[in-house]
Amino acid sequence: MSKLRILYVASEINPFLQTSKVADFVRHLPQAMQERGMEIRILVPRFGTINERKNRLHEVVRLSGINISIGDEEKPLVIKVASIPNAKLQVYFIDNEDYFQRKSVFVDCDNNFYADNDERAIFFCKGALETIKKLGWAPDIIHCNDWMTALIPMYLKTTYKKDPTFAKTKCVFSVYNTFYSHTFGNDLISKVKMIDIEDHMLDHLKTPNFQSLVKIGIQYADAVIKGDEEYHDTIQALFSGAESDRMTDLLGMDAAISESYYNLYNELVD
Repeated sequence: MSKLRILYVASEINPFLQTSKVADFVRHLPQAMQERGMEIRILVPRFGTINERKNRLHEVVRLSGINISIGDEEKPLVIKVASIPNAKLQVYFIDNEDYFQRKSVFVDCDNNFYADNDERAIFFCKGALETIKKLGWAPDIIHCNDWMTALIPMYLKTTYKKDPTFAKTKCVFSVYNTFYSHTFGNDLISKVKMIDIEDHMLDHLKTPNFQSLVKIGIQYADAVIKGDEEYHDTIQALFSGAESDRMTDLLGMDAAISESYYNLYNELVD
């Protein structure tokens, strides 16, 4: 089995931020794969709840300065980096003043889902791929975790499929029991759309709600991981249309699960 390059993309990672089990998973699996000889990169948003001084984040000037289009607007992308204590792993943070400089993650002080969470997700997905391009680091596997990363599988199969950085990249999408009863604006499709994306590819987003984003990730990923034992009925229903040979249950983070992921990654690139 070859030494693979694996990019992990998620909304959170310990010890910088934890709101769900995703943070622990993304903390431990990359290290387990690195210990097996794989080359690892990790990308997460730089939410305002992350203390830059305490966690020793600093800007990577050579990677910053890209503008990401969201609808008719362009937003500047800032990249920061920090190391995980007691591990030889670096974490890259996607930052933008308009989207991430808030004192809460996905909901406001009244527990209302931020109305622009769709734009924040779009910015993060596009920003992650553009950052990897600028790094000049071609991943064999991109492992996307939870709803905020759900557009990456589609972008890899369309806009970025001819880019040499991603020419051979396979995509894994882990779905967790995360659900928000929220409907986005009717301009969601226009904000998501990029070159080489035909209208029919975005049919799921004609109903611009939270679960539609997850459905896009399931549709375009090369492998779909069910990362929880139980799901909200609305999320569970999204699995029904996916081909069974792309669906896998990999729960927990013990040695056996680590071995399963190692084998899955290698099988995808064979």
